[in-house]
Amino acid sequence: MSGIKIRGTGSAVPAKTVTNADLSRMVDTDDGWIVSRTGIRERRHCRGETHLELCGSAARKALEMAGAEPSEIGVCIVATLSPDQFTPAAACLLQRDLGLAEDTICFDLNAACSGFLFALHTAERLLGASSRKLGLVVGGEVLSKLMDFTDRSTCILFGDGAGAAVVEFREDWPSISAVLGVRGNYPVLNIPGAGGAEPSYIHMEGQAVYKFAVETVPKCIGAVLEKSGHAMEDIDEFVLHQANERIIDAAVRRCHLPPEKCYKNVARYGNTSSASVAIALDELVRLGRLGPGKRALCVGFGGGLTWAGAVIEFT
Repeated sequence: MSGIKIRGTGSAVPAKTVTNADLSRMVDTDDGWIVSRTGIRERRHCRGETHLELCGSAARKALEMAGAEPSEIGVCIVATLSPDQFTPAAACLLQRDLGLAEDTICFDLNAACSGFLFALHTAERLLGASSRKLGLVVGGEVLSKLMDFTDRSTCILFGDGAGAAVVEFREDWPSISAVLGVRGNYPVLNIPGAGGAEPSYIHMEGQAVYKFAVETVPKCIGAVLEKSGHAMEDIDEFVLHQANERIIDAAVRRCHLPPEKCYKNVARYGNTSSASVAIALDELVRLGRLGPGKRALCVGFGGGLTWAGAVIEFT
């Protein structure tokens, strides 16, 4: 057996809060319509903050909690679909800003809303071959720059933020038992590339995404439990991607999950894509609900279409 555990977490969100009332002044919508369909009441949007600044702030908090020095990090992965630029990668600029060693493996990973869990799985594999057994995994997004604020079906959903985790690898620890999947699909959820005929805005077919999520999340939870050998009772917290409160509630019902173990912050942040699970984990740690000896089952799902699940322990 060999695997990773989380040693420290951190998160960062922009200062600007955008409420449903704020959006109602930009597009034909209102608070009741948004809350009834999504559960979202507000979200954070960058007004001067950069993607790199959010990721750096979250990473520094995770390093501080972990009591880790930058020189101890062997792998740095940033899960994102909205970096400040195509290249250099956000992870490479974090190497500079945090003072990571130049032989640290640093790269960005795009698996949309599943990205943080894809990155944790990748870090677990890479740290097994590294001489330094600590890794830094960040999920960060500035989705506000990719939104069409005339489209009420999408602009109400997304927010900006970043979450980070310092993970430690040991040969005698269990794997996170990651289950990953992809179902290639462009029309349902996409952002056209730069230079294309269409503007680079998020496009999403809401009903199709909802059906995909409520079908996929229960299967993913079951597959992770089977792979890890854990039962529902062994899990202290279930952390699902904060896309939409209706999706989370449907998954809770279908899987017969105890609602008190299913954390939700979507009302405050909206859908922050790859940052979603990471921010929720940090909040749970700082609330004292996760920590040494605790176990979280996390699931992400989103564009690609992708999904991912894992059982994460803390040290």
